[in-house]
Amino acid sequence: MPPANHLAPRTLTEGAPPDAADLLRRMWEIRHFENEVMSLFSQNLVRGSTHLCQGQEAVSVGVCWDLRHSDQMTCTYRGHGAVLAKGAPLDGSFGEILGRKIGLCGGKGGSMHLTDVSVGALGSNAIVGAHLPIAVGAALSSQVQGRDDVSVAILGDGATNIGAFHESLNMAAIWKLPVVFVIENNQYGEYSPLASTTPINDLVRRADSYGMPGVLVDGNDVVAVRSVMKDAVAHARAGLGPTLIEASTYRQVGHSRSDPATYRPEGELEKWLARDPLTQLGSAMVASGAATDEHLVEIENSAKADVLAALDRALTSPIPDDGLRFKDVFV
Repeated sequence: MPPANHLAPRTLTEGAPPDAADLLRRMWEIRHFENEVMSLFSQNLVRGSTHLCQGQEAVSVGVCWDLRHSDQMTCTYRGHGAVLAKGAPLDGSFGEILGRKIGLCGGKGGSMHLTDVSVGALGSNAIVGAHLPIAVGAALSSQVQGRDDVSVAILGDGATNIGAFHESLNMAAIWKLPVVFVIENNQYGEYSPLASTTPINDLVRRADSYGMPGVLVDGNDVVAVRSVMKDAVAHARAGLGPTLIEASTYRQVGHSRSDPATYRPEGELEKWLARDPLTQLGSAMVASGAATDEHLVEIENSAKADVLAALDRALTSPIPDDGLRFKDVFV
């Protein structure tokens, strides 16, 4: 097996793709969705905490863009963007976070358990690393049933130090399962910088331990993420086994809504804001002649209007009846 590839095969410097406007619109939907969730939380309309992904939209969209609905995806508790990118409806996602009847799971799961099986989103997971074995199980199911569907696990950098990470990658490699592991490296495991918890800088080097391809990609470049992901999915569909991708990105907000992120070094946030994934794609579209500045404004405004309309539908949805808490349980 070749050593880990530390070069992204494609970057935005090569120009925006033909469907760049659609990619940008989806990222703006996620950005405004998260902004509205932040506002709802400040109004005490969200029960429990919530973990937002502003700044990481290129990973969610690039990973999920070319997946089929029959391909299955699991993700972390910072998973609103991934679930939306996989195709879950905006109003149902808002409804779930707000605990409303319209919610994806009837309002029972909340922010950290968004699930929409109809589009292959097997759920975000509140336990660090717990969703990796689920993705491996989904891949095993596809293999045993003779389907060419692929499963994907989007994980944080902190999960690479969890036992389930080793067990999942090891089993997937031995059985050549059709699964892609995507490390969404946002530089922090909760409040701890990567260097304080992990002895290597490039987490993708761990792919070598399991004899699988590994690729390090700019996680703020949606074109590069999408290109790497297409190769990994093709590799899996061909029966060649798993791939480990590390997408380097940055969360622009704190770990959770109670975190002001004062532990960040001075100037770090500003440096990453200058590489905002939405701005980068928009600039590439203008530079290549695929859009004008006015067109970019229209794309954002259209996405925001859809997000706000979906939020209105969720807010007018009733709170579920108390009796429904006993439905859909095993015991």
